[in-house]
Amino acid sequence: MLDAPTDARTATQSVSVVIPAKNAAAYIGETIASALTQGDVTEMIVVDDGSTDDTVAIVRAIGDPRLRLMANDASGVSAARNLGARNSRGNWLVFLDADDRLRPGAVTTLLTAAKTALHAVLIYGDYNTIDSAGLTIGRRDLLKGRRKPSGNVLERLASGNFIVNGGIMLVRADAFRATGGFDVSLRYCEDWHCWCRLAALGEFAYVPKLLLDYRLHTANTMNAAVRTPQDFFPAVARMFDDEMILAKLPTGAAPRLRQAAEIHLVTYAATQAVRFGRYREALAYLGMVGRRSLKAMPRSTIKIALSYFGI
Repeated sequence: MLDAPTDARTATQSVSVVIPAKNAAAYIGETIASALTQGDVTEMIVVDDGSTDDTVAIVRAIGDPRLRLMANDASGVSAARNLGARNSRGNWLVFLDADDRLRPGAVTTLLTAAKTALHAVLIYGDYNTIDSAGLTIGRRDLLKGRRKPSGNVLERLASGNFIVNGGIMLVRADAFRATGGFDVSLRYCEDWHCWCRLAALGEFAYVPKLLLDYRLHTANTMNAAVRTPQDFFPAVARMFDDEMILAKLPTGAAPRLRQAAEIHLVTYAATQAVRFGRYREALAYLGMVGRRSLKAMPRSTIKIALSYFGI
């Protein structure tokens, strides 16, 4: 576990926002604006990943000294995030997707929580969902008692990604670099794998606030129509072959957690199928859950039903 920050480090908290962007012209201006209006953001790095639209021109036209533009030569989102993080100067990182929006005061809320969670390597909150036009479609504000874990969260996180989106968190920059960053060999769920490596290093702290507008549309990597549970399983294999993670899990827990992670991802695929009206696929995925564990069927069914209502 990393040591707690020293008094000198906590006295000056600097936040770098890293935004990987590829053909994000429709949203990148709104995304950047949502970050620049955060009073505690000291730096923003947009890493262009080989855009062929007006993404670069839009970024260059924004005249804010905190904004930097880098090129990633179409090496992928993980490489883009890693490049931005390596070149950042802040002691905290925010990984914001190019089509999402930080809510007003989000970074301040997280930094305030960090002042009392001195051992945390990651501070995170929650999100609501919006559509392509920016209209709210989620109803997470109805879940008044919603709580997520704090402290040593590795075992819980290894069984399923309850964080979902990196835009709801602050990550200690030194801890992120100690993990080696995002695994560029993973096409999907690379963020989940990275969060688990961070959880192997230290504690997480949860803030029960909606901090991000998470945009759901068919262009999202995780929400595109062709995604199936099989697309996500390479990340499960990587997770449970990672010595950094396995060394911190309870003895003998890996097989149980791996099964839970597989069920979690199949259920996730089913909920996304429901959100986009692909009900036949959702039923097929529910059958996959049953083949893995009949006990998980009722809980998965509830999650799928809630996704129909945007929760």
